[in-house]
Amino acid sequence: MPVPTRSHALRLIALFGLVSLMADVTYEGARSILGPYLALLGASGIVVGMVSGIGELISYGLRPLYGYLADRLRRPWMFTIPGYAMSVLAVPLLALARTWPAAAFLILIERLGKAVRTPARDTMLSYAASEVGPGKGFGLHEALDQIGAVGGPLLMALILQLSGRYDLAFGMLLIPALLTLGLLTAARLLYPTPHQLEASPGDRGKTLPQGTADPRFRQYLAFVALSVAGLVHFQLLSFHLKQARLLPDAAIPALFAAAMLVDAAAGLLFGILYDRFGLRVLMAIPAFSAVVAPMVFSGFPILWFTGVMLWGAVIGAQETVMRAAIPALVSREERGTAYGLFNGIYGLAWFLGSAAMGALYDLSRGGVIAFAIGMELIALSVFLRMPR
Repeated sequence: MPVPTRSHALRLIALFGLVSLMADVTYEGARSILGPYLALLGASGIVVGMVSGIGELISYGLRPLYGYLADRLRRPWMFTIPGYAMSVLAVPLLALARTWPAAAFLILIERLGKAVRTPARDTMLSYAASEVGPGKGFGLHEALDQIGAVGGPLLMALILQLSGRYDLAFGMLLIPALLTLGLLTAARLLYPTPHQLEASPGDRGKTLPQGTADPRFRQYLAFVALSVAGLVHFQLLSFHLKQARLLPDAAIPALFAAAMLVDAAAGLLFGILYDRFGLRVLMAIPAFSAVVAPMVFSGFPILWFTGVMLWGAVIGAQETVMRAAIPALVSREERGTAYGLFNGIYGLAWFLGSAAMGALYDLSRGGVIAFAIGMELIALSVFLRMPR
């Protein structure tokens, strides 16, 4: 590997960002049409729900294991490349599925690939981001990632509109899948040892972060869990928009795409703010999250639209600042484990919070608002008690 410089760090971040962009075109494009495709193959509603739920359980629940293994083996590429390969190659194979069990199997393989790669990839990103600013590094990656998350579903919508063929739509995703693997191979060849991009904290005169057993890191995970659980997720937001007849069905995906663009811009902005002000920026996440539910469930167009855009900004902050903060809390030797734990807690909190708010919605929208605000206030109190 060449002598580490800031330009090398930026190049690796950009490569990972482009990898995520192409990967998101592939699997987010597929996810946008999986529901109707499974129905076309004869799956029932309960099957679709179970496949989705088991997939997310695999994706988030196994990340602590693969983060731990990445730390123990000290070979992050060994998890990153196979993980991406599993995800992006499983998707175009859906074009060949003729039964819903075959499609479900490929969907679960895609989710497993995400579990395998994410902690190791985030660890390598943290090495490069330390040279340009953790916030800016993760913010740039999130911005490129979300461009793919918007582009993939729009591409699928265009292909289905022109041809009406699901097999053609999935088959076309082989192109971004191969581009993903090509960019990933280039990154591996250029930067086989990405940890060399980061100077040790001791070299910079900083206090060395502690391990994952440190109480401060555990408090941070508690803060993450509470804040994530208190954010109303888009599935419930879009369900409410349809139930209350606030928006036509065809406009809801467009609204989601707009929120993802806000996500990309907010990720960059919050990243820059994090590099300037440090962990204090995290307080904005529960503060903004707490007002999403009251705005979205208000019934006033300007308020619910602003609330959905604010939801996108919060997602951008979570994906950027929450990840960027981990190197300041955990030693480099345990960073993969830390990212695995972070992702596992994030997924569990997302599931439990969504389930609770879904149940409350059927009883009272005011209950959803109270739950969301309450969780964010508790999250803020936990953060304020963290040792500085």
